Amino acid sequence: MTTDALIPTYARLPVHFTEGKGAWLTDTDGNRYLDAMSGIGVCGLGHCHPAITQAITEQASRLIHTSNLYHIDKQTELAERLRNLSGMERVFFGNSGAEANEAAIKLARLHGHKKGIEVPSIIVMEDSFHGRTLATLSATGNRKVQAGFEPLIRGLTRAPYNDVDAIKTIAKNNPSISAILVEPVQGEGGLNIPANDYLNALKEICEEHDWLLMLDEVQTGNGRTGKYFSYQHNGILPDVVTTAKGLGNGFPIGACLVAGKATELFQPGAHGSTYGGNPLGCATSLAVLTTLEKDGLIQRASELGKRISDGLNDRLAELENVTEIRNKGLMIGIELALPCGELVQQALNKGLLINVTAGNVVRLLPPLVLSNTEADEIIQKLSTLISTFLLKQ
Repeated sequence: MTTDALIPTYARLPVHFTEGKGAWLTDTDGNRYLDAMSGIGVCGLGHCHPAITQAITEQASRLIHTSNLYHIDKQTELAERLRNLSGMERVFFGNSGAEANEAAIKLARLHGHKKGIEVPSIIVMEDSFHGRTLATLSATGNRKVQAGFEPLIRGLTRAPYNDVDAIKTIAKNNPSISAILVEPVQGEGGLNIPANDYLNALKEICEEHDWLLMLDEVQTGNGRTGKYFSYQHNGILPDVVTTAKGLGNGFPIGACLVAGKATELFQPGAHGSTYGGNPLGCATSLAVLTTLEKDGLIQRASELGKRISDGLNDRLAELENVTEIRNKGLMIGIELALPCGELVQQALNKGLLINVTAGNVVRLLPPLVLSNTEADEIIQKLSTLISTFLLKQ
């Protein structure tokens, strides 16, 4: 079924899904598809995980919403769990990654004004993606998503990703900087993975200059890279962390976590959200966290990511026009030397859901509950598709 009642903000693929289970989706004709994207990194526990379904059902039968004018026990419990998992101090809940990043941008502004900076500026990265709201698309390093929405917000200074020297140069020449906002791995930008010590270097610079280090872990968080948050691979503690996507396994919830210099910046009246942290969303997220820990899925993400990456390397690495295959946990990118957007439809025709980002990078974000057999099926189907595609060029 299609309709012209929807604003056409998406170029949708010609398929209608009616149900899902684990790593599989079923369409209106009964065809099954192996979901190697998990709803763009959202359904880390797969579709219709029984623990999540139970949590939603039980909480919905008791209480869905009250508002943040009152204490919400599930919200308090979720904040405590996230604090223990992350090492951060406090949490603000919203409804999406964009809202979490909006909170981070406001924190950076507050920090700058507290230091006496009249127009605080945030260093953001080329090829980044932080959301579609006006502030977050302004921070995004993709001209395509910004076009037509000018004027963009002031107070953003752009730098190349994975270039510490560029940040040091900005520090010498721009006294208005109050924060850095960066993804530990760039997702939309093409699965770009920085040097192992990149975040450590940024942390040192922020400490030296009294800036906030703000990490956008909307996509990298919630176990996807083999740690609960990706920064935990580096042994650092940022000032601000944002997350969403896998936090609710499909239920819309986002979070902005603060520590260090950012802990006391927000006070009553400084920020808010009508739906953020409601009982239903928090009960769902608590079930996600319990399942991730109980089933050992965070460590499993590392193992699965290596299995898929190694398998694709074995089959594709020697092919001409395969530039690089890279991964961090279950964030996997196959960069080709030519545009490959048509692979998305070709994969759909073969019962596989993938994504192409930056025009020439096949992106995989499979669910953490993937079996070895399902991982091998992704390797087999995708390597065959890419090989056939490249042979025709």
